[in-house]
Amino acid sequence: MPDRTPRERIVYATAQSIRERGVADTALRDVVARAAAPRGSLQHYFPGGKEQLVTEALQWSADFAAASVATAFDSMRAPTPGGLFAAMARQWREEFLRRGYGRGCPLLAATADAAGPDPRLCATINTGFDRWLTAVRDALRRMGVPAPRARSLAILMISSLEGAIVLARTRQDVTPLTDVARELRPLLDAAAPEAER
Repeated sequence: MPDRTPRERIVYATAQSIRERGVADTALRDVVARAAAPRGSLQHYFPGGKEQLVTEALQWSADFAAASVATAFDSMRAPTPGGLFAAMARQWREEFLRRGYGRGCPLLAATADAAGPDPRLCATINTGFDRWLTAVRDALRRMGVPAPRARSLAILMISSLEGAIVLARTRQDVTPLTDVARELRPLLDAAAPEAER
């Protein structure tokens, strides 16, 4: 993280901690140490305390997920919905194979903590998922999938990906990601030509 400012390093470190431990077990002292940030950084950059920091970390995570969708779309020579989903799953497979299974999706980890009565955290998570869903939906629309179908397929894709991530982490095996990508490909690809019928 050498090219990031101390503030950016703290947000990034918080997102990584949420991926590993969830919101409740993310300790601010550990975040500052992990970010190699000066003492007093939290009060200086995040006067709203842990709530502000978690909100910004989840927003960063959603922006990262949305940007990853755009990057995957732009990298495909002949984009297809199934190819897009396969690229999304491949990113996670590579992550797990390279770094192990200790980190999941921060939005999903935060959702587990949001089972209690914290409407602000739930709103932040909803906004994050909406950002990601919008990126997938927009990519599907660019491939010719009609708007209502693009919306529902985006929900299917992210829900399937999150479930496969959970299974992969639990089993310590990337096979669920491979299986879901393979099984969804025909269904997803069949949706694109609808715009031309």
